[in-house]
Amino acid sequence: MKIPPDEDIVPVKLTPTSGMFADIVFDRPLDHAYSYAVPADLVDRIGVGKRIEAPFGRGDKATVGYCVNIHEVLPPREVKIITRVLDDEALLTDSLLRLTRWMADYYLCGWGQVLQAVLPAGVRDQAGTREAIILEAIPEAELPEPMSTLTAKQSLALEKLRKNGGPMEQRRLGRDAHVGPGIIRLLIDKGMVRKHTERVERIEPSAVAEAVRAKPIQMNADQERVWTPIREAVQTGGYHAFLLHGVTGSGKTEVYLRAIEEVLRQGKEALVLVPEISLTPQTIERFSGRCGNVAVMHSHLTDSERGAHWRRIAAGKVHVVVGARSAVFAPLRNLGMIVIDEEHENTFKQESTPRYHARDVAVMRAKLENIPILLGSATPSLESWSNAQRGQYTLLQLPSRVENRPLPPVSIIDMRYERRSGRKFSAIGPTLEDAMNVALKAGGQVMLLLNRRGFSTHVHCPACGHVVNCPNCDLTLTFHRQRNSLMCHYCAHEQPPFRDCPACKQPAILYQGIGTEKLETEIAAMFPGKVIERMDSDTMSTPGAHQRVLDAFREGAIQILLGTQMIAKGLDFPNVTLVGVVNADVGLHMPDFRAAERTFQLLAQVSGRTGRGEKGGRVMIQTYTPEHPSILLAAKHNFLKFAEVELTHRKAYQYPPYQRLARLIVRSEVEDAAKSFAETLAGAFREAMKKPERQNSLRLLGPATAPVYRLNTYYRYHFQLQSPSPAVLHAVLREVLMVAKPPSKVEYQVDVDPFNML
Repeated sequence: MKIPPDEDIVPVKLTPTSGMFADIVFDRPLDHAYSYAVPADLVDRIGVGKRIEAPFGRGDKATVGYCVNIHEVLPPREVKIITRVLDDEALLTDSLLRLTRWMADYYLCGWGQVLQAVLPAGVRDQAGTREAIILEAIPEAELPEPMSTLTAKQSLALEKLRKNGGPMEQRRLGRDAHVGPGIIRLLIDKGMVRKHTERVERIEPSAVAEAVRAKPIQMNADQERVWTPIREAVQTGGYHAFLLHGVTGSGKTEVYLRAIEEVLRQGKEALVLVPEISLTPQTIERFSGRCGNVAVMHSHLTDSERGAHWRRIAAGKVHVVVGARSAVFAPLRNLGMIVIDEEHENTFKQESTPRYHARDVAVMRAKLENIPILLGSATPSLESWSNAQRGQYTLLQLPSRVENRPLPPVSIIDMRYERRSGRKFSAIGPTLEDAMNVALKAGGQVMLLLNRRGFSTHVHCPACGHVVNCPNCDLTLTFHRQRNSLMCHYCAHEQPPFRDCPACKQPAILYQGIGTEKLETEIAAMFPGKVIERMDSDTMSTPGAHQRVLDAFREGAIQILLGTQMIAKGLDFPNVTLVGVVNADVGLHMPDFRAAERTFQLLAQVSGRTGRGEKGGRVMIQTYTPEHPSILLAAKHNFLKFAEVELTHRKAYQYPPYQRLARLIVRSEVEDAAKSFAETLAGAFREAMKKPERQNSLRLLGPATAPVYRLNTYYRYHFQLQSPSPAVLHAVLREVLMVAKPPSKVEYQVDVDPFNML
């Protein structure tokens, strides 16, 4: 983050202005606003929350910024003048401005950068709108005297306009009255009609497709017990944070729905965050069936659709918003409650500037708007669990499934001893294969989890040992057979596959490892005649793909559903009698302090997809490390013990939630330049840590090469700062980064509360 010196701002002599000044922030890594003079002709148009255009920098380049304050305090030096106001209405509410100001401070980025990220492109560009001429009949009492004579067509058009009962778009009037623009222009000239222009939607967006109205489900004793304090908090108002820990299938969604219905009864609005909305059509059906007018915001919307939904929400036409990470910024003006489902999911963390966590931003929004917030999960994040243990959140628990259905029994299969006599290696061991046969013959359905995309996960030469890596990254390329290409899943590099080794030229190249694409091929050969479908980011990239597959699976048209972690979240299929985890070790041994937690969460979540119907169900986990606590405790559905064990390790090594963490990454396409500045920057932090009041309150690790050293052509060094005090951590970060000036071709990133340690 750089702060430009005063000389970067070129003084401009003031022309006559209104005496009003506006504070403007730009999409730059700057921690302060710039004061501009407001010309007299823009006084009526300027407003907080609107975008403006103004000269910026040495070259006075016309730049778009955001107005965050208006005042009449004369700045201490000459200022430039705003040239245009771009918006008729404010795009940002006061509450969103307060929230984004907090985000800029906490995540150490520019306020303008946050605002740019908060406003969807479809809103900034007014996508899906057009300029329209709006007509209004002048009241008879205001008509000119004497009255002009009207032709039959003019009279018909005027009658249609008056019967409309309000303003009407010109082209609609022309269509309804069968008249051309000339007739309407004559009505305006004769003083019978007045006109103005405004932006209207090209196509009026609809909320979620109308669902069959559903009645509330009779809650059991556990649900009633947790619902009571939530209802009281909604009815009395004020900030209150609840953590709802309920095993899979315990009825958390019904509690969410009751809370939202209570909010709607009060005439207020509700916001629901889910990990990725396109993956959970069942959730949308349930919310729209109970809550009526629901707007959905997710990654598969076009800019026009996203902009249209944002404008409908801002206009108060929507009462419930359900969406993924960015929906936390929905411009609801009378918000009564926030619900976060699967609050533990790492997809709530944004990996580009501003690097915010939607869960934490939602909690802060609830505090700022003084409303309750409900976080739910079968496997809460250890940060949220710790907050509940310390009394920051109120812990509510649903320990049993609805209708007292048992949690499915889980078998751990030690793959070190799973051998197929006389048969080549297969991802599915004989024990799991036998279980699949039994489940399918009994009319059940099977779900298989493998959290790896592609056909072969690595390509190497047994003759010389060469491994095919991405030319831009220190990562192996993955072979995708359907595309017949080698791909990097980080930088998107793609190239044709090899027949011969590119190093020794021998025709011995091997495609090894297994991803979901190869698993699909093996399953098809193993179970001929069964309908198999794969769900991963390769097959689910088109709009509606998730809905199509999940609908077919629910109807029984698909017998085996396999995929990555997207099949582990929020799905409820009573006929699933077997869940198989093909390789539980994927991700377990990553150089990331959250690896064990993520493994436990994934296994516990996917295990919960079965045993929800009368047929019951079972889970089989294939692993090469069956003794690992994450796997053992997930098999026992024992979150409490896992949290106890894992928190003991976190405390010993001073990791979150016991200490706050910030990660800094220095990168450059010049290797030595990255290393040199990383050492310089780390040295500056060490100096700042020497102050007496900071000694023993900060810990610096690194700098060192990042686990993925080269990524997208950049060499990367990283280090991290840890402190039990967020205030001390942020003070040191600001102090050093205020003066940090990387050399040419070197960049650095700051990630507060990082989730990706690679």
